[in-house]
Amino acid sequence: MDALRITLLILLVLSSVLLIPLVLLHKGRGGGLSDMFGGGITSSAGSSGVAERNLNRITVGAAVFWAVVIILLGLIERVA
Repeated sequence: MDALRITLLILLVLSSVLLIPLVLLHKGRGGGLSDMFGGGITSSAGSSGVAERNLNRITVGAAVFWAVVIILLGLIERVA
């Protein structure tokens, strides 16, 4: 059980480190701090290219993987 817990913790750290830049790579949608500092001036009118859609898919996949690892860790802690 200890090896599984350590493996899940390593996967959690790696997925967390991956998820941070993936979220930061997204364009600002406006209405937040980005508008306050002039970020909304240059944003296009909601056009999303192939790269943006692929980034969305990768980010959602990484977030789902992160959530699954969290749930598995919780289940292992409850059993142990």
